[in-house]
Amino acid sequence: MVKLWEIFFRKRRGAVKGYILSVNRAKDEDTVVTVLCQEQLFTLYRFYGARHSTINLGFKIDFEISEGKSNISRLRSVLHEGFSWIGDINRMLVWQQLCQLLYEHLKDNEMVEGFYYELLDEVANIWHLQNPKRIAIEFYIKLLEHEGRLHLDDNCFLCEKPLNEDPALVRAFLPTHAKCSFAKAFPKKSLETLFHEHSSIDLDDKEVDRLYDILSEGL
Repeated sequence: MVKLWEIFFRKRRGAVKGYILSVNRAKDEDTVVTVLCQEQLFTLYRFYGARHSTINLGFKIDFEISEGKSNISRLRSVLHEGFSWIGDINRMLVWQQLCQLLYEHLKDNEMVEGFYYELLDEVANIWHLQNPKRIAIEFYIKLLEHEGRLHLDDNCFLCEKPLNEDPALVRAFLPTHAKCSFAKAFPKKSLETLFHEHSSIDLDDKEVDRLYDILSEGL
């Protein structure tokens, strides 16, 4: 049975779906909002008004774009498409951090591959199933692989000598000798499962926290 809200969305011709990656204050209560859509990163002006629906970093929205007199288009007719985990503060905090990191990674682009929207949409739909930091790490592995930046070789990124031991990781999950990067090593087999199968199942929660800290340095 088709739900009423599904029929309503279908009738909204010209409406676009996307994830809010950035919200910045403009003048008074107005904001400049950056939204990641299927193949484009929109930067739009949002006028403040009592009738406007609430928007926030990380929200998935259905919206319309209108051209104004200025060089920035307007965000209007916003509808929030909610997820069951939105009310979970801890999950929402990690989600917003991930969206902010993705914004910093993509902000210099206007046209983007559909991969980024589709991947974000994929993880949003499973965000409630497990530790969100694990999902964020698996998201990052897929992103690195797609961009050709996932290093699977057995040499240290810093000294270029063979890694004959459990490796440490630095920003962008680059493998190093623990002594070269002055960092704590991760079990090599656990990293192989992560890198090759996109799964953090072999990592314990403390290792996941450490990986998330590395991820937080930037995509």
